[in-house]
Amino acid sequence: MVELNKENFDAEVKESELPVLVDFWGPKCGPCMALLPNVHTMADDYTGRVKFCSVDVSENRRVAINNKVMALPTFLFWKDGAEVARISGGDVTLEKIRENVEALLK
Repeated sequence: MVELNKENFDAEVKESELPVLVDFWGPKCGPCMALLPNVHTMADDYTGRVKFCSVDVSENRRVAINNKVMALPTFLFWKDGAEVARISGGDVTLEKIRENVEALLK
């Protein structure tokens, strides 16, 4: 997982050759922390096909604001430099994350 901040967000996400999943999380977010190990495992499953990145919003509020992240956890899905999907808050499940990652590969 690539840790994102305001300095590297554009280069790692918007300019990526690969489709990108961006996980916005916080250390005090219980659902975020519960998902984290599974998302890391999923990242291993898609190595070389989808880039997995994360943003700790407690340290990168500006990145969250710039991406209109209003709830945690939030997952953004990017392809060819544009956001193509997002899931957030109570809608986040591992199944939905995987579905959206698979959609990036089509």
